[in-house]
Amino acid sequence: MESFLSASNYGLLGTMWEQVRAPFIVPFMKMMVIMCLAMSIMLFVERVYMALVIVFVKLMRYKLEKRYKWEAIKEDLETGNSVFPLVLVQIPMYNEKEVYQLSIGAACGLSWPSDRVIIQVLDDSTDPIIKDLVELECKRWAGKGINIKYEIRDNRNGYKAGALKQGMKHSYVKQCEFVAIFDADFQPDPDFLWRTIPFLANNPELALVQARWKFVNSDECLMTRMQEMSLDYHFTVEQEAGSTTHAFFGFNGTAGVWRISALNEAGGWKDRTTVEDMDLAVRVSLKGWKFVYVGDLKVKNELPSTFKAYRYQQHRWSCGPANLFKKMIIEIARNKKVTLWKKIYVIYSFFFVRKIVAHLVTFIFYCVVLPATVLVPEVQVPKWGAVYIPSIISLLNAVGTPRSFHLLVFWILFENVMSLHRTKGTFIGLFEAGTRVNEWVVTKKLGEALKPKPGSKPTKKPRIQIGESVYMLEIFVGVYLFLCGCFDFSYGKNHYYIYLFLQSMAFFIAGFGYIGVFAPNS
Repeated sequence: MESFLSASNYGLLGTMWEQVRAPFIVPFMKMMVIMCLAMSIMLFVERVYMALVIVFVKLMRYKLEKRYKWEAIKEDLETGNSVFPLVLVQIPMYNEKEVYQLSIGAACGLSWPSDRVIIQVLDDSTDPIIKDLVELECKRWAGKGINIKYEIRDNRNGYKAGALKQGMKHSYVKQCEFVAIFDADFQPDPDFLWRTIPFLANNPELALVQARWKFVNSDECLMTRMQEMSLDYHFTVEQEAGSTTHAFFGFNGTAGVWRISALNEAGGWKDRTTVEDMDLAVRVSLKGWKFVYVGDLKVKNELPSTFKAYRYQQHRWSCGPANLFKKMIIEIARNKKVTLWKKIYVIYSFFFVRKIVAHLVTFIFYCVVLPATVLVPEVQVPKWGAVYIPSIISLLNAVGTPRSFHLLVFWILFENVMSLHRTKGTFIGLFEAGTRVNEWVVTKKLGEALKPKPGSKPTKKPRIQIGESVYMLEIFVGVYLFLCGCFDFSYGKNHYYIYLFLQSMAFFIAGFGYIGVFAPNS
């Protein structure tokens, strides 16, 4: 009797599926495939365009010194150090127990005339013990003759943007011409100002000089290697292409030097989104200012080592730009100070393709629509869309980090996992849905915490984070992909199951927390 009921239920479900598949499911799936293929072509064209720009730069041996005047600033015998511009160095931090000494020490070690630089530590820490440690460190450097200011607020309004904005209001800042910004885990080399300030001093049309990031913990684990591949592409290709063709790119929030007059002209720091750095860059650019990216100048910093920290960071980096795009698209379109070509570049290329389409197509196409086509054989994805275009895009991305080329397959699977959170963040930002649209969680840095201290016994704990947390969203997508893979293995003809099983494993590994490193207990 039970088997009869089961068969009846199965027959009923099968009949219902057949009734809705032809008139509803198939047309919807075909529409989704067409939309995803269109987005894939947009992303492909964008990637090829930037690759051609980089090839041109390399073949023509393009040098910044040929486009912008650069002359070392030298001391004048009559006026002395007054010929050097007064530079403000800002270090915003929040409970940075593991890295505050590194960042403050690096900033105080900048080889700029000591009477022409002001180090400003903007401490928003809520832990009184950490606040005392940071203040003590500032006093220690002040005792060595360094002009360092320890500034605190009675609230955290605006988060990092609020701290930077408040920092610019102090009376001593009015004398400064430029401001260099370093996040708490960034360690500039002593010659950083010597290599950046001349661009601003000799080229009055420049507002920003951006340096590249160098990751000190890229070999910490496989997850940091994957991050290095993505960010190296951003710096090697995206930043370089934007600087070369339009003198515009998004400020990375750190390791850059601003002309203070340009910053003030654009309205200063705003906290309307979680990407205050990108917001400022777009507004300054719309005033007609230009930016320059110095790719051979690298500043050491740290990548998120734990999966939890990386998820929060990627949410902010995807939600913020989408929300900023929504807020600024009309303002950009109506702007009269920049060319039409630059406005198209900012709206279409910089925002729409890179900050929205890239996230949506990666998850929706390769993790939702393509797997679903195995259940609807009437819907076919052309091979160029399912294989050739994503393969070329992936190969172009690997150019940024040649040493990790052998990890390309792992990078693809990992990026598809992270696209889940980037897509979710993008929708939250576009539609301002829920409370996470303005969520700001500081990316936890581990600094020296993972390194054994002198005289201490080596820990026997494994460095791989095993099952520390369970992430149900990743597990749910993993189950979906695995079931689609099983169906394709049994009934399909496209052999998608090879990809589907691998991708489902990647989601399961992330979902059960088998990725990243242990975060030591404080």
